[in-house]
Amino acid sequence: MRKYRNMEEFSTLKEFKKYREKMNQKIIGSGNLGIRRFFTLDSKAFAPGALDSRTKELLGLVSSMVLRCDDCITYHVIQSVIEGVSDEEIWEAFNIALVVGGSIVIPHLRRAVERLEQCRELEKEDPDKLIQQAGDSPYKS
Repeated sequence: MRKYRNMEEFSTLKEFKKYREKMNQKIIGSGNLGIRRFFTLDSKAFAPGALDSRTKELLGLVSSMVLRCDDCITYHVIQSVIEGVSDEEIWEAFNIALVVGGSIVIPHLRRAVERLEQCRELEKEDPDKLIQQAGDSPYKS
């Protein structure tokens, strides 16, 4: 069984989705009430409210880049693309993350750009392919 030590080992968005789903099931399946509540809170925080889900995904992307969480960056890039965020909007978010986080964000910016390219390639092949291989927005009805 393959173990993943960091995000660089996920060569495809499909591998990222599969690993994330598998581990989330294990974590939620632990039965720990506090963890389950946090996962619920996290999901609900990105649902549309005073801010739409597109804006919230961009906020999540910027925060994830500043915090240097590649797993989170990948997730928010995928969700931003699924939510219909344009490349121009994503690049503006990348810029804000760089300004706020400083040069230490640059390695994460490189990986975020690679993930964005992967998302756009899948989207060009077939718009449904991105959702099938990388994720699905829980906010679309």
